[in-house]
Amino acid sequence: MSSASIVADVKQRARELDRDDPLAFTRNEFYIPTRSQIASTRLADSDSIAAESEDTSARKCVYLCGNSLGLQPKRTSTRLNQYLATWATQGVQGHFKPVEESPLPTWLDADARAAQLIAPIVGAFESEVAVMQTLTANLHLLMSAFYHPDINGRHKIILESKAFPSDHFAVETQLRHHGLDPATSMVTIESQTSKDNVFTTEEILSVIAAHADTTALLLLPGIQYYTGQLLDVARITSFARERGIFVVWDLAHAVGNVPLALHDWDVDAAAWCSYKYLNGGPGCIGGMFVHDRNSAVTRLISDEKPEEGYTNRLAGWWGNDKGSRFVMANRFHPVQGAAGFQLSNPSILDITSLCASLEVFELAGGMARLRDKSVRLTGFLEELLVKDYGDGGIIGEEERRLFRVITPSDPDQRGAQLSLLLDEGLLETVMRELERRAVIVDERKPNVIRVAPAPLYNTFEECVEFVEAFKEALATAWKMKCRTAD
Repeated sequence: MSSASIVADVKQRARELDRDDPLAFTRNEFYIPTRSQIASTRLADSDSIAAESEDTSARKCVYLCGNSLGLQPKRTSTRLNQYLATWATQGVQGHFKPVEESPLPTWLDADARAAQLIAPIVGAFESEVAVMQTLTANLHLLMSAFYHPDINGRHKIILESKAFPSDHFAVETQLRHHGLDPATSMVTIESQTSKDNVFTTEEILSVIAAHADTTALLLLPGIQYYTGQLLDVARITSFARERGIFVVWDLAHAVGNVPLALHDWDVDAAAWCSYKYLNGGPGCIGGMFVHDRNSAVTRLISDEKPEEGYTNRLAGWWGNDKGSRFVMANRFHPVQGAAGFQLSNPSILDITSLCASLEVFELAGGMARLRDKSVRLTGFLEELLVKDYGDGGIIGEEERRLFRVITPSDPDQRGAQLSLLLDEGLLETVMRELERRAVIVDERKPNVIRVAPAPLYNTFEECVEFVEAFKEALATAWKMKCRTAD
């Protein structure tokens, strides 16, 4: 079979998969940039964006970068305009006054509505989640409440050696804040079996076991940002907690990507951002999970020493019980649950934007349905990249030698991302050539591109289009490298 025939057959198969996709309708909930929009350097107005979005003749870009920044839901602008209209016409009354025909909650209850929508996505009770702050700020808030080092006993924090830099920064500065030296109080996990630092669960458990008596806190990613590996959250959590270690998960790349069951897995606490798979918008508000056993408030504010009835934390007035929040007394008494860890009143602009996207998750029927499509979509992409179809593949043998997939091939050990490790010296040209073809992925220097087909808006046919463009980009990059070497 010729290469052209292989491509034609694969494209036909992709179209059939898209035709039979029960979640195909959610793609129309998003603005998919066109090729001309991606190439443009001019600010577009809302009318032209809407018109081009509805123009079926306009060629769309191939956007496989939801692991870095999700696309904009169409309803986001609608909800934000409703928020702006409330502010414009009601002023401060928007905090308390319901507005007829508005789907938005009062600003006083906006965080509660967001918690209601995010709870099923992370597998938690509403009372166990709070939409607040940003990812790293939330990690600091959690550690300030639950990391209590004893220099002669438990003082170590365990994390993985190639965690996202902000996680390293948070851990190192928390240690120094307590007068500890990261050289002796920070333990990093590094794979002894994988050159790409893809862990086995046993490797992680062995490090935990080796330091269990001196470790106070474990911080790991649900999905490792660089390799795309999905860790066994339930097993690792259970193992660490049995040894008296407080367990925190960074779910930046896991939330909205894979099903989570934080309450049932007995996770102590977790934090996440909302601008990747949750499509909240750049730098949008983050979230926090605190298991209900760690957020109980057992005394009334009228009791003697009511501050002994809850875990101490860095507090702010929005974490105060709603019944006493506006009394303006200088006596902190937190609301029960994760909401009691809030500081200032949250950005209603941010929460409105996030909730617009969470409505689409609700419309899709939840994470189980999205995960089913995601497994098929990512598996299809992997097949196109590595499979030999007898007489060859879309990616030829020459190009296939120029990269390899470092994300685990087991669907249970990955989310909606494949990380492709390129031969040295190819990254810059490959990225430039993909951009020229209106294909958007992201890079992690020195030589990895991350490709993330998001089930809410990506298609099987887009996977084929990416692989075709990637093949051409690789060939161009290899020629340029050889020419430079000569």
